[in-house]
Amino acid sequence: MRNLSVALALGAAFIVGCPGHAADVKEKAEVCKGCHGDNAISQMENIPSLAGQLDQYIQWQLVYFRAGSRKNEQMQPIVEDLGNEDIRNLGAYFAAMQPFKGTPDDNPELSAKGKQAAAGRRCASCHGDNFAGTKAVARIAGQREDYLVKALHDYKSGARVGGGQAAMADVAYPLSDEEIEALAHYLAHL
Repeated sequence: MRNLSVALALGAAFIVGCPGHAADVKEKAEVCKGCHGDNAISQMENIPSLAGQLDQYIQWQLVYFRAGSRKNEQMQPIVEDLGNEDIRNLGAYFAAMQPFKGTPDDNPELSAKGKQAAAGRRCASCHGDNFAGTKAVARIAGQREDYLVKALHDYKSGARVGGGQAAMADVAYPLSDEEIEALAHYLAHL
């Protein structure tokens, strides 16, 4: 596992340090700006920010979209022509960007309920103590609140599947709508 981490780090350094690859990755990432925003910070409802998202997580999501196991009408045509190298490069590119730091909490009482839900559902056991993600598990701290609500509802209903998402379905299924709202609010404001 350590060798894989070293290889990924070296690969990311190579991509960033090699002008030809950097230009190609930026060109491919331009398409992403339309929905995921400038600097990969989303301004669109129900669209996640990609900046600072973990490399392996982005790679797996692109693979799921490309394979059709994760469905999204806008993503399918974009990813269908991406090769494995493109996916690796895009993962490293977005992971190297500064993540969104969240917004000031306008409802601390709701965040307290969300924090309690996060502890009760043991979210930190996969997403890390600061919810910045680990390996192929998503960074959820500072993510768009509306997107987190949508994602949790998709996991709960079974609309979102593929890979490690089975664990998320188990976590999300028993959540009430109120818990989902509180959890999303808490995480978005970290």
